[in-house]
Order: sequence, then structure tokens, then C-alpha cells
Amino acid sequence: MSDETKKKPLRSRHWYGGKDKDAFIHRSWMKNQGFPDHVFDGRPVIGICNTWSELTPCNHGLRTLAEGVKRGVWEAGGFPVEFPVSSLGETQLRPTAMLFRNLLAMDVEEAIRGNPMDGVVLLGGCDKTTPGQLMGAASVDLPTIVVSSGPMLNGKFKGKDIGSGTDVWKFSEAVRAGDMTLADFMAAESGMSRSAGVCMTMGTASTMASIVEAMGLALPTNAALPAVDARRMALAHLTGKRIVEMVEEDLTLSKVLKRENFENGIVANAAVGGSTNAVVHILAIAGRIGVPLTIEDFELGSDIPLLVNCMPSGKYLMEDFAYAGGVPAVLKQLQDGGQLRKARTVLGKDIAAYADGAEIFNEEVIRPYDNPVKPASGLRVLKGNIAPNGAIIKPSAATDALLDHEGPAHVFESIEDLKATIDDPDLDVTPDTILVLKGCGPKGYPGMAEVGNMPIPGKLVRQGVRDMIRVSDARMSGTAFGTVVLHVSPETQAGGPLGLVQTGDRIRLDAKNGVLQLLISDEELEARRANWSPPEPEYTRGYAKLYVDHVLQADKGADLDFLVGASGSHVKRESH
Repeated sequence: MSDETKKKPLRSRHWYGGKDKDAFIHRSWMKNQGFPDHVFDGRPVIGICNTWSELTPCNHGLRTLAEGVKRGVWEAGGFPVEFPVSSLGETQLRPTAMLFRNLLAMDVEEAIRGNPMDGVVLLGGCDKTTPGQLMGAASVDLPTIVVSSGPMLNGKFKGKDIGSGTDVWKFSEAVRAGDMTLADFMAAESGMSRSAGVCMTMGTASTMASIVEAMGLALPTNAALPAVDARRMALAHLTGKRIVEMVEEDLTLSKVLKRENFENGIVANAAVGGSTNAVVHILAIAGRIGVPLTIEDFELGSDIPLLVNCMPSGKYLMEDFAYAGGVPAVLKQLQDGGQLRKARTVLGKDIAAYADGAEIFNEEVIRPYDNPVKPASGLRVLKGNIAPNGAIIKPSAATDALLDHEGPAHVFESIEDLKATIDDPDLDVTPDTILVLKGCGPKGYPGMAEVGNMPIPGKLVRQGVRDMIRVSDARMSGTAFGTVVLHVSPETQAGGPLGLVQTGDRIRLDAKNGVLQLLISDEELEARRANWSPPEPEYTRGYAKLYVDHVLQADKGADLDFLVGASGSHVKRESH
């Protein structure tokens, strides 16, 4: 550590360092919690940004983990202060947690900027909490590190492991087909979620935790250790210790997060079979920190082999992934395959330090680079006259035979239309039909809900059909599977060509070559456009109106236009 770094004044001294009225007020009110004089003596103040909530079941273990972080902060000579922010429970929140990701980011940004802290630990887990916190923190740019809540223990049903989301979709279709009794379906519910933590499949929560680790924003092993494993509490303690050191080193978020870190995140997402939702989150974080990144950059992962055999792309679960070696073992394989970029991390070291000495302990769960679960299985970016600004497909969770397919469209004009007609025995569909759902993008739902993995029509389910091509401007759960085209941009409500598709139109999907094409003439498309008008917005007030008026499209990360970029950490005016 240089003398210059040692002498850098702490941001918190603007609150606690004086002998005037303002400093008196700041210190005096904090002392009503029992803090003695010496904690205001110039030690780093560490904010612990907590998304704990009983309405966010994934995150209910964060209250305990916060105590572990505090132990580490105190040990390192810091002053920990825990504060709450909005918590977004993916499984509980209507119309979709994604509607409120940007609201959480605003909450986090202003809470950090307006309060006396020198560094911040982000405690997140459930799908939107991790990216929302990182977006807000990036716009302030203090030393920042993440502790994830960790996955649940494996689900259990009739002596077998079952996984969040992935098996729910399978069981639900089995009930519709008459292959599973309703009694068994209800019994599986009680064995699915057996502990604190996020989905134990490689859903969006575990995907984002894996990406955060691969980007060097959390300590090694953060992503996969089960929420109830004592080693996660130890990790929280070590994180508290490390954030104090980061403040002393002035290792801010912008000094860590460079393009190479984002590229490592994209590559790691492909290797673990990660969620399509990572695209909108990574793009939004990049927009806040000022790193140029586009949807096309996700093609960097398209030729990366699938190394992690976890649901929904494989058969195992996050608990198995942890015991097999976790993200460090994956990074070691990517390094051996020449795919890991040099990039600084919160350790102050290169990401190679995370891979150093890492081993695979179960090659059924984590495969060597030269013997993958599937070759070239990263997300693919699709373009064509339906999606001029891009769409996303996850080949590792798709049916190979459907990745190159042409068929007639059956259009659902809204989610209500789909729900009302999907089980109609007279629905004019065959296994070759391409299901199209409109009106579910950022503006349309609003919030771009996880409804893109449309159910298979009831009459086809009963015939044994379990996958079809589905196209929408929506997202899908990271736990979901199938040949599902998502994030079509521009969306229907923004005047995108998806809104012009009609039942009976033929659509061509060529995932290998990145093509999604509506097979009608340009003249016909323009004639339809001339007769199209946007639907009336459902929301006319409050945050939802602010969101609909300002949200960017999926290919830009679906942030609010006025939140892109940073305001920094300086607030010049005092409160009294």
C-alpha cells in the first residue's frame, strides 16, 4: 500500500470528522445505538446493503450473513453499519420482479450516496436483487463487494433430487398430460424448497452469483456454497475483512469492472449453462459503470462448451456443483482452454487467482474442457425482420432438432389470450407450429415478465409433445427449458415487427446462423405497419408509469434512460 493511498481521506470523515454542529449531530444520533466514541475515530465505515425480507424467501438467510460480515469488518478495524433496501421476491411479486429492478437500483444508489460510508457490501441473492444492487452501486462507485445468499439444499421427492422451477414445469406438464397425479404434484411441493437460499437449479439467481464470481466481484466459492453451509458464514466474515482492505487500497468498483471482466462473465455464463436473463442484467450494469457492451457481445460465449451439468441444461443441482468444485473449477477449465481474460478482481489480483489450485471433484457434474456436456452451447443472438435489434435463445436448454426449423405461426395477442385458449382442444396447432406471444416486453407487461416459456398446447401435451419453438418479447425463468426465443427487440408495444405477425405466417429459425425471419415480403410488412397502432397503456400513474415512459428496450438492458451512467459519491450540501 502506497503512502498516498494511506493518506487518502475517508469519505465518512465529511460526516464524522469535525467538531462543529453538523458532526455533533451525525455522531450524537448514531450513539443512541450504543456506539462508543472511538468508532468515530477515523476507521472506515462499511455499509452492509441488505435485501433481507420474509417476502423474498431466497434472501431470508441474509439477516444471519450480515452478522458474519460485521465480524469481519470489526476484525479489520472498520465500523459496519447495516441498512435495508427494497427486496424483490421473484416468486411473490406481481406483475413481475423485473418491473422493480430499476427501482431497487435507484434505492441502492441514493442510499449509498447519501449516507456516510466508505465501502459497501452488497447482500443479495434472488434474481433481481444482485443486478439491481450492482447497478445502483456502480453509479456511486465506492469500493464494493458482493456476498450472495447461496442456493437451497437439493429438493427431494420420492427418494430423488428435484430442482426449483425446472421440475415444476415438468411436473405441471405431466399433470396436464395425465402422467402424474395431482396428489403427487402437491406432495412434491413440500419437498422442493427445504432450506434458506435461492433456486438450487442454475436459474437466474445462481447464474448471477456465478457471473459475479467470474467477474471478480465476490470472493472465490461465493456462487455455489449452499445457503446453510457454515462455510458461507465464514465467507461472509472474510468478505467483511476484505472490504476494509479495499477501502484502504481505494479499490473502487470502476477500478475492477473493465470490459475484460464482463467478457469473463459472458464466457462463464455459457460454461455453466446460465440464464438468458443474464443478458439484460449484464448490459444494464455495463451501462452504469460506463463499459461499452452490446447484445452482440454475447456471441463471445456462443462457442464455449457447456461444462456444468446442472438443471435446466443438465441433470444435477447447485449443491452438487458446490461439492464438485464450484466456479473456481470452471474458471480453471476455461483458463486451460484459453478462454479466461486477464482481469482485476476485488482481491486486487488477477482472476487467475480464483482458478489457482482449483480441482474438479466430480466429473459428472463439472466436465473437463475437452469433454463437455455439450459443445458450443452458449447463448445465441438472433436477428431478422422480426427482431431487427436482436433476440436471445439458449441452445443448451433447447431441443437440437428444433434449432433449425421453419413452421407456421400461431399468435397469442396477449398473455390473457394465451391463458384463455392454450388448452382449447380445437386450437389449430401441430408440433411444427411456432407459438408467438405479443405484448410482454419491458413496456408491454409491463416489466418483461417470465412468460416466454409458454405452455405446450393441451392437445399436444396429451400426444406426448414436450417442446415447440416459442417466440416472444418476454423473458423466461432461468430454471426453464425448451426451444424458446426471448427478448425480441423492439417489443410489440414499442412498435416492433413482432406486433405485426399474424397466425399462419411462416417463421424461420436458424439458431446456428443467428437468424429469426418472418417469411413475408417487405411490402406486406410495411402495409401491416401502416395499419398498426399501439395499445393504450394500462398504467397511468406512479412508478409503473415512470417505468413505461422511460424504460429502454431489452437489447439495451431495460434500464431507465435517465439512470444510465453515474453521479458519483460526492454530495456537496449538508443536511442541516
